[in-house]
Amino acid sequence: MRALICSALTGLESLSVETLPDPVPASDDVVIAVSHCGLNFFDTLIIRGQYQFKPEPPFSPGGELAGTIAAVGSRVADFSVGDRVAAYVTYGACRSHMAVPANRIVRIPDGVSDADAAGLLVTYGTSLHALKDRGALQTGETLVVLGAAGGAGLAAVKLGKLLGAKVIACASSADKLALAQASGADVLLDYTQENLRDGLKRLTDGQGADVIYDPVGGDLAELALRAIAWKGRFLVIGFASGGIPKIPLNLTLLKGCDIRGVFWGAFAEKEPEANAANNAQLLCWTAEGKIRDEADEIVSLDQAKEAIARIAARQAKGKILVRM
Repeated sequence: MRALICSALTGLESLSVETLPDPVPASDDVVIAVSHCGLNFFDTLIIRGQYQFKPEPPFSPGGELAGTIAAVGSRVADFSVGDRVAAYVTYGACRSHMAVPANRIVRIPDGVSDADAAGLLVTYGTSLHALKDRGALQTGETLVVLGAAGGAGLAAVKLGKLLGAKVIACASSADKLALAQASGADVLLDYTQENLRDGLKRLTDGQGADVIYDPVGGDLAELALRAIAWKGRFLVIGFASGGIPKIPLNLTLLKGCDIRGVFWGAFAEKEPEANAANNAQLLCWTAEGKIRDEADEIVSLDQAKEAIARIAARQAKGKILVRM
């Protein structure tokens, strides 16, 4: 097989395409002939040893994949050679063949391409876990999405609408808000033009938001929390701004609210069956035309290093897939 290999935790210079022996499945594994691998921002961190998971080199980046089962382990009963499947694997997917535990994979339904499936699991998986499992978002509730034009934010906007919420999209420019509106947001708030707390109170008639989805962190977190509803749920997704906020805990007392961490990667590791069920739901909605997240760019394995460099430099627009 061919694989993009990270030989040391030194970043881009450690990446090279190599030829390796094909993997053999353990008893509970399947070997997938990978057709597409999805690239994400965390791939730029993991090759520098700066992500929550720190694999020992050599390894391949790439956390999500789609392809066809090429071999099955002796104890695998629910999947067969030839099945089209997708999986989230944290790292290792940027290769032509990969052994994956069977409890991590999910069938790709008819009508969904490998390319659509390969780029779906991280951003939408994060957002579905956040809104459904951690946020308990209910039909008719108000959902605020910070950073609503980013990959995770747009997924949260789309899934929030699909789950029956009123979605308030918050971003830093008119063009970003237009993107969120095209994805289904009901109400828009530019927090460079209006104080975030005041704007959210105005848009909720003083009642506040039932659920706040925050992948941004920094100064926005406390402002948003001050506009949460009684018994609201504040979802901590990440810190794209670079700043980890220090929240005054008296706000949780005054609001009777919850601050809930959303570490989707750990959820996928610790609860693979639950994550696989979420992935199956996402693929079902994709087959039904309820969500769609087409890749903006598809590159070859030999171009994958340069694609990761563009992601690291924040020059990429949308999802990049590697086609094997």
